[in-house]
Amino acid sequence: MGIIAVSGQAASGKTTVARKLAGKLNYRFVSIGELFRRIAIERGVSLVELHRIAETDFSIDKAIDEESIREARRGNVVIEGHLAAWLLRDLADVRIYLKADTRVRAQRLSTRDGKSITDAISEIRIREESNRRRYLAIYGIDINDLSPFDLVIDTTYIDADKVVDLVYEYAYSVLQNKGKF
Repeated sequence: MGIIAVSGQAASGKTTVARKLAGKLNYRFVSIGELFRRIAIERGVSLVELHRIAETDFSIDKAIDEESIREARRGNVVIEGHLAAWLLRDLADVRIYLKADTRVRAQRLSTRDGKSITDAISEIRIREESNRRRYLAIYGIDINDLSPFDLVIDTTYIDADKVVDLVYEYAYSVLQNKGKF
């Protein structure tokens, strides 16, 4: 019944790494970021606009966060999301944080979403500041505090498959030592 939480900066590779890791472990994959994007689409607003709305309507984050806790309690899951590791601090067996240089993340976001680098940098900054304000206001969590993490990886110069291999080796060892794999 292993639980792995993958958090990190916007466009650091969280979703890619978490999805591939779940496949290697034969675990379920849950993306909190994808749920947030789905809500934006349902409301007919941009991702940045939903961040702005969520700054005053805490019910958005609370509903998403409650869902991630429910999914974690089911076990055998890799949960990806900006707040996942902090939120699942007492449930997750392994808490991973991914980070990367802002320009590299902007390039990834630009490629993924078809945005200019300038727009991607702007979106990253807006989203991360919005996340920081909201999580401080809602939970008293400072997302710049990486102390809850077992493993922090800078993905700037490492391709996703190598990051997955690193995380897999670490997670497998932890889960095996805990008798969960």
